[in-house]
Formats: sequence, C-alpha cells, structure tokens
Amino acid sequence: MYALARSFLFRLDAETAHGRALSALDVAHRLKLVGLMAGEHIDDPVELMGLRFPNRVGLAAGLDKNADHLDALGALGFGFVEVGTVTPKPQEGNPRPRLFRLPERGAIINRMGFNNAGVDHLVARVKAARYEGVIGINIGKNLTTPVEHAVDDYLICLEKVHAHAHYVTVNISSPNTPGLRNLQFGEQLDRLLGTLREAGHRLDQASGRRVPLAVKIAPDMSAEEVGLVAESIARSEIDAVIATNTTVSREAVAGLPHAEEQGGLSGRPVFEASNRVIQALRRELPKLPIIGVGGIDSGDSAVAKVEAGADLVQLYSGFIYRGPALVRECARDLKAAAAAKNE
Repeated sequence: MYALARSFLFRLDAETAHGRALSALDVAHRLKLVGLMAGEHIDDPVELMGLRFPNRVGLAAGLDKNADHLDALGALGFGFVEVGTVTPKPQEGNPRPRLFRLPERGAIINRMGFNNAGVDHLVARVKAARYEGVIGINIGKNLTTPVEHAVDDYLICLEKVHAHAHYVTVNISSPNTPGLRNLQFGEQLDRLLGTLREAGHRLDQASGRRVPLAVKIAPDMSAEEVGLVAESIARSEIDAVIATNTTVSREAVAGLPHAEEQGGLSGRPVFEASNRVIQALRRELPKLPIIGVGGIDSGDSAVAKVEAGADLVQLYSGFIYRGPALVRECARDLKAAAAAKNE
C-alpha cells in the first residue's frame, strides 16, 4: 500500500508531498485505517530516563514540527514520537524549495530553517491529542534571536512545554539556523545546558513530575570534539543525548542531482558518521542514555545503531522512503537482538 502511495507522492516536489502524506494519514486515522498500514505493534518495553518506552523505535523530530499529526503518527507502532523543532515565536523558515530527495542514496537534504507555528500552537495541539505514548518535544531558537541570547528562547520553550512533554530535547545541531552549532562547544554550551538544567529542576519541583532533558548533537565532529561535548553534558547532568542530527558533508552524494543544495543531509549517507559519534559518546559516557538516529532504513541498520552504543533509535528519512513497515521491522529486529543478547 505504501509503495503505491509513494509512487504518486514522489512525483510531487518533496515539501508538497510531505504535507499531502500527513494529511492523508490523518484521514486514514479518522477512518480507523491506520492499523492496516501499521500491522502488528511490537511490544518490547524499555525503561530509560525514568520513562517506559513501549518499544525501542521512535519518530525523530522534524517530520511533525507542530504536533498537528500526533495521533495519526502515534498509531503507526512507534514506541515514542518526538515533535518540533519548535521556537518561541512562529516563523516561516527558509524560502522554498528547501527539501530535496536523493533516492539513489536513500537520502534527503533539507534547509527548512525551523519553520513552525510557534510554541503556543504546538502546546495546544499536544493538549488536544489523544495519543497516550511517550512524547518528546524538541526546542530551538528563533532565527532573529542572536546566538548570545539563545538561552532565553530555550527557556521560554522549556517553561511552556514542560507540563506536556515526557522529555524535552535541546536542539543545538541544526545546520539551517546560522550560528546554532556554535552552541555545541565551550562556555556557550556549559551556560546553555547549565541554565536549562537549573530551570528544569525548578519546573520539576513545582509540578511534582520529572521531565528529562536530552540534547541533540551533530555528526560533523571529531572524537576530540565529542569528548568536549560529553564533558559539558556530564557537568550539566543532562539525562540523554540524541546522536545525531543531519550532516553538512556531501562526500557520500557527490555528483548526484541536488547534492550541492545547501542544508542538512539525512538518510543512509549519515549512517556511519552518526555511528562514530555514538561510539565515541558511549566511551565517554558509559551509562548515559543515547538515542541513535541517522541512516536507519532496515532492521539490520537499527540493530547496528544499538550495537554502536544506542539504547533507542529514531527514524526519519528511512521512514519517508519505506513507510510504516520500517517501524515494525526495526522494532521486531531490535527485540530479537535484545533477546539473543540476554540468552
């Protein structure tokens, strides 16, 4: 069924297809047809960050930026769904076209630029949703906010989403907001994470519920840089790392149509780079939960991500290319791999 739908959608430009696919999924959900696409949900509960995940496969942030499609996506068998990235104020993002497929490599380039309807809209949509699974909310800064004041935007978002998220992800690694990746290092990272951790503790105490904080990092780092980031994460007592975001490298897609488009490259070409970051993080932070994302397009690649050191995985580009069957395949193979390891 998905292969037929994809053949139609891939005749459209990528962003139009994205919107139409999500709208069609909403209709299917209202008609109670999503179960036919999703098939059997895999039950493989995992305890992490004080949360119980129904299985190890999540949806990465970026696909549902405003939580407008949370119920329909949540019905596809994911163990958790991360929405966003959301910013304090609505913003249009970069001019279109800004989303490009590279099917020869199972890849996507995007330069969306944190286009979203603002944090108040997202919170309203999460509150209206009936999805009962684990919800992560990914937060960022507005384009017009100077990097030196970025912490103010993250604080606004954290305070507004805290009551409605099971965990919150601090996105400091998108390549599509100028200067954002500068927050990944040194005093700026220490200040950002320390301030957010302090605010998180205050909000936890006031609400009587603990909401873990995760940080999402880039794949374009050396082992030494990963070590520096790990030191900041440890100092700030951040609860988890999501590794990784998209890459600015074009080495794996050189010469292909759209390969020279500006933006972040996701999908199969980022698989090895993200695994290297995960391996380095695991060496530096042996007990910290790691959510692995980047290039997962099969059950085998999901298992490889966990073998690299991830505890959970997230899908994005692979899900675009393969659809709901990939969710089930990855969850099934990860469950089998965990069972074999425990024998």
